[in-house]
Amino acid sequence: MNHTYKVLGSDIEPFAAALSQVRVYVVQPLGKDLIDIVDYGGVVEKITPESIKINGSYFLCKQFEFRVDVKGSTG
Repeated sequence: MNHTYKVLGSDIEPFAAALSQVRVYVVQPLGKDLIDIVDYGGVVEKITPESIKINGSYFLCKQFEFRVDVKGSTG
């Protein structure tokens, strides 16, 4: 089973995710092809230039990667 996701990379994508009320999950890159899933996600509650608030916790944009699942992927 393939798990397909989109990284929220641009400045506008977290805002779009917040407006769409999609589940965003937080990962911390550890190295090549290695990640640690920090939070299995929730809706974006607040966005600042430095951080994003999800599930009552703030995550620094420079330390973490924010992802959403992509529906309709083929496996």
